[in-house]
Amino acid sequence: MNLNINLGDIPYGQQVQFYINHMHPLINKDALFADGTENYRSFIQTSKGYSVILRFRTGKSNVEAVQVIMDGMSIDMEKCSSDELFDYYEAVIPCGNGGQEYYFKVTSGNMTVYFNKRGAMDEVQSYYSFHLVPDFHTPDWAKGAVFYQIFVDRFCNGDPSNDVVNDEYIYVKQKVCQVRDWNSLPMPMDVGRFYGGDLQGVMDKLDYLQDLGVDVIYLNPVFVSPSNHKYDIQDYDYIDPHFGKLVEDEGRVLEDWETENTGAARYICRVTNKKNLEASNAFFACLVEEIHRRGMKVILDGVFNHCGSFNKWMDRERIYENQEGYEKGAFISQDSPYHTFFKFSENSQWPYNTQYDGWWGHDTLPKLNYEESQQLEEYIFRIARKWVSPPYNVDGWRLDVAADLGHSSQYNHQFWSRFRKAVKEANPQAIILAEHYGDPAAWLQGDQWDTVMNYDAFMEPVTWFLAGVEKHSDEYCGDLLGNFESFYGAMSHHMSRFHYESLFVAMNELSNHDHSRFLTRTNHKVGRIGTVGAQMASEDIDTALMRLAVLIQMTWPGAPTIYYGDEAGVCGWTDPDSRRTYPWGHEDQEMIRFHKDIIKIHKSWDALKYGSIKFLGGQWNVLAYGRFDSKSQVLVALNNHPTDAKIIDIPVWQLGVGDGASMDCLLETTAGGYGLNTGSSQVCGGMLHMELPAESGFILVHRS
Repeated sequence: MNLNINLGDIPYGQQVQFYINHMHPLINKDALFADGTENYRSFIQTSKGYSVILRFRTGKSNVEAVQVIMDGMSIDMEKCSSDELFDYYEAVIPCGNGGQEYYFKVTSGNMTVYFNKRGAMDEVQSYYSFHLVPDFHTPDWAKGAVFYQIFVDRFCNGDPSNDVVNDEYIYVKQKVCQVRDWNSLPMPMDVGRFYGGDLQGVMDKLDYLQDLGVDVIYLNPVFVSPSNHKYDIQDYDYIDPHFGKLVEDEGRVLEDWETENTGAARYICRVTNKKNLEASNAFFACLVEEIHRRGMKVILDGVFNHCGSFNKWMDRERIYENQEGYEKGAFISQDSPYHTFFKFSENSQWPYNTQYDGWWGHDTLPKLNYEESQQLEEYIFRIARKWVSPPYNVDGWRLDVAADLGHSSQYNHQFWSRFRKAVKEANPQAIILAEHYGDPAAWLQGDQWDTVMNYDAFMEPVTWFLAGVEKHSDEYCGDLLGNFESFYGAMSHHMSRFHYESLFVAMNELSNHDHSRFLTRTNHKVGRIGTVGAQMASEDIDTALMRLAVLIQMTWPGAPTIYYGDEAGVCGWTDPDSRRTYPWGHEDQEMIRFHKDIIKIHKSWDALKYGSIKFLGGQWNVLAYGRFDSKSQVLVALNNHPTDAKIIDIPVWQLGVGDGASMDCLLETTAGGYGLNTGSSQVCGGMLHMELPAESGFILVHRS
């Protein structure tokens, strides 16, 4: 280092301080690294609990000391190894059963840098400290697994004999409708319209799903329910015969079938007949067995915050009244064994004139009253165990509006702790995955949920960066479109709220049943089916932009989750338009091929499933990041600009790729299409110089 300063001109005392301040090498912040992956943290079980092995990376010969600051105590780390680029420090620390928070302190001369979950900091920010929970384990099968979400009524009609028929019953004061044109679009009021998709249709398409590369099938609710979405469950013990099997279908005439609130005789016979219910459960068990035989898993949707007014416990529509084998519902009788399952107002008058709490005020969705009914709590825990146990053996639960359950936060956490215990005792490898918006940290401490549907740390940042619209297509924000700093900031902040056990199994979706299709978001338009019509959802869409979204999805930490039909080019505004049918015979075949190819890449490299992630910079519309482990380093770079090429120098040395190394391009996607194994690039001075065409993305790999 040549500072062009004559130290003889400086008093001796100041010379010493000058040397400390200026002659000692500055800490290279970009070289510093640690996270919660097994390469940087591992646990040893002892008779007194656990010890943790913490590792930390610095630039080679760049720092004087590294310390772990754990619960206010400073613990020195020892240099344990070095390679061409980095030094590695290590400390073994007793941690009992966990609970400790920690961060790293790096010093060189009078320079100090702190390192936490968000990276290198100039000051301590305890909010982002690492946290030890050695007993927290999520199922290994789910880490980096490719999930596929199926909204059953719209996926495939494999058995027309079980279809809902016109006027079969009244739902939300309207007669239900059988939609005979599979390719027709949803209507603004769509919950009572049935296309006929069923579990036989899922069975029939297992070859397709297996060929696509799916590891896990997530089914939207399949239990008895009068709606097509089935988030208003009628009977938790049985698969809906309209999704399962109708082995007995003789309509029994009821003389008093006059009022619109009583439904229809045929519906009662179909969904209360124990032969139909048992046959549907048996078929579901066969479906799960076949899914498992193919090496795949299946998870169910658990709607435990509320049920439906049709539910046998409430029976507002008088479906079960006087039916053999069923008790009186709480709406029918104040003496019902289910009376405490719901919270009724003081003005309620039985029979048939009762008022009760509904979720968000919806009287078709009675909120379940757990705090005042131990019987209800035990019933739901039995249901939770039943479906993850033989003969059904499902592999976990997705929990609907999980943070809303109960009447207080305190009870909510108590319930989910007991729920977890019930499920894990029945099936230790079952996953517990919650729908949640906002900070999930309080539920992800190893004693409640395993993970969440990843809105904050995936869907929303990706949508804003690539499309400039939010996930419902209700808002456009040009300031966020292509804003890489906002993208990295949002991702690093929200990812910090996860333990890595949760992060690697987080459900990373681009679309789902509640939000607009991502392909529609690529048109950068705002709208809903009821305001602009369904057709506009397919106008000005950009398949190249869709491929960039999938590129991020398949290379980001977590479980990439495909919403049925996204891979085939399905469009749609938010619910209900996002629930269009799968376009059998009219698929975008190139989009399907792209999904197959990029799924193969995702599954071929452990670094993309379990590896560390590091942001490598960017510029407006440009992202560069890496996934890496001890075996390989994967670079992802993309340009979101619709017309302009971008040039970027990417510091791949931060991933451990040395000077002169070669990186092979596994996949390249541009506005004109995509290709595989398109060449190699050489690293010069630790940097990879790349020209990124408009709407392009690249996956490159270096093998250690």
